[in-house]
Amino acid sequence: MNTKPNTRTADEERPDTREMVIIHRGLRREARLLVELIAAVPPGDTARATVLAGHFRDYRLGLHNHHHGEDLHLWPALLAKVDLEADAVLRMDTQHERIAQTLTAAEATLPAWESTGGEQERDALVAALSEHRAALVEHLDEEERVLLPLVARHLTQREWRAMGDHFLESTPKPKLLLFLGIVLEDADQAERAAVLAGLPLPARLVWHAVGRPLYRRRTRMVRGSRA
Repeated sequence: MNTKPNTRTADEERPDTREMVIIHRGLRREARLLVELIAAVPPGDTARATVLAGHFRDYRLGLHNHHHGEDLHLWPALLAKVDLEADAVLRMDTQHERIAQTLTAAEATLPAWESTGGEQERDALVAALSEHRAALVEHLDEEERVLLPLVARHLTQREWRAMGDHFLESTPKPKLLLFLGIVLEDADQAERAAVLAGLPLPARLVWHAVGRPLYRRRTRMVRGSRA
């Protein structure tokens, strides 16, 4: 009988990837709402266009920083440990490039709509965002189905945490409260508790005191009657 004690440290434990599923849920919702909300803006309503253009830019920042963390920390760590599954990891990287291209295409159509509120400009943006959403959902679905099980089998908690640390370090502090709200909005009680437990106590206090009311005001402004 092997009586050797388990000396694995917390950083060496296998990661719990459920938090990524919660993050993805928020990204799917925001990508869908951007298409729906922008498509509903009446022609000429530049005030509403300005609000939604700002929300798109915040969404793009959050998604970019999230994916950049995967590019820097997740894919290399996995490629160093997998063999037969390497093609799936490389496919995720290619999908990131495609998603970035769709965001760039949407960004290119944004100034004309934001400044004029024109119907044609709006419809061009909606088409670009619809293409983005399709690419994003395809990627998130496959990442959950194929990549997260690989992460759970091959990576340590320290390797997994590096991706989240990158997001925290690269994102402006005021925006972190917005992105936390996006993640927590559709989470159930247990999921919210798990996400918040991963934050330092001061950050949790700031979320409850400042972040939650700030996020409620933001969603009312962005979604209007849908909030």
